[in-house]
Amino acid sequence: MNDLMKYADADQVSQMVTAFIPRLVAALLVFLLFWVLLKVTQRPIRAGLTRAGFADALIRLIVDSLYKGAVLLVGLVMAASQLGINVGAALAGIGVVGVAVGFAAQETLANMIAGFLIFWDRPFKIGDYITAHGLYGEVTEITMRTTRIRTMESTYVVIPNSQIIGEVLVNHSMYGETRVNVPVGIAYKEQIEQARTVLLAAVEGLEGVMAEPAPSVVVSELDNSSVNLLVRVWIDDACDERPVFHRVMEASKVALDRAGIEIPFPHLQLFVDNVRDRVWAKAAQLPAFGAGKLPPAT
Repeated sequence: MNDLMKYADADQVSQMVTAFIPRLVAALLVFLLFWVLLKVTQRPIRAGLTRAGFADALIRLIVDSLYKGAVLLVGLVMAASQLGINVGAALAGIGVVGVAVGFAAQETLANMIAGFLIFWDRPFKIGDYITAHGLYGEVTEITMRTTRIRTMESTYVVIPNSQIIGEVLVNHSMYGETRVNVPVGIAYKEQIEQARTVLLAAVEGLEGVMAEPAPSVVVSELDNSSVNLLVRVWIDDACDERPVFHRVMEASKVALDRAGIEIPFPHLQLFVDNVRDRVWAKAAQLPAFGAGKLPPAT
């Protein structure tokens, strides 16, 4: 009897294996078909996105991550259905998990969406000098979640992409040539034209300052204690902006000192007027004072 049961079990297992093998082969063929489809279509899609002007990082994200994941996921689902797996229930479970993860990682998802927009809109690229979130520096790396910049103090700053997208951003490298404005004040008694001549001579040939467009000096404000000028020079690379600013400011101070042109410091002028006699003259006109009811002035 036991031998008979063993033969029955063996026949049942053999039948199950025989019935399962075609399904397994079909599942493998379906998944292989989707794998071949992925390999065949990746290159044309990448070439099309390149011709459309997409950034390389965005192309890698779309083709090597999103598109690849979508094709392989569909292939896996189709292959699982060939094996008789209840794909609908599995997808429903995955959907519930996805919703839970989405609520738990809202900030991360917001940064990733902002990173996608940065790659799409390309307001800056690696190597550009930008001012973002109150920080100035060179963009060294852009990821889907953060943007990393190297400041002038050689510090490494990581800024979430959502903060960059949500605030005003200044790209100092976008148009190549950049104008640097350096404020300089002179006293009201000084001649503006003389100061302009001295300042232009001081910045001529200064390291990092372009000859064309030529430097200029304009009046920017008539302040309380000074006439404020702007020494405007041009640079051909945004990386020179801060060094040139400091060079021009130092050269301007030295040149004005040599020319005897005063650079005033903020001050307050106070005038004191003696009003005692006028007060008593007015007081004498009052009836009570004229009647002698008020004490005489001492």
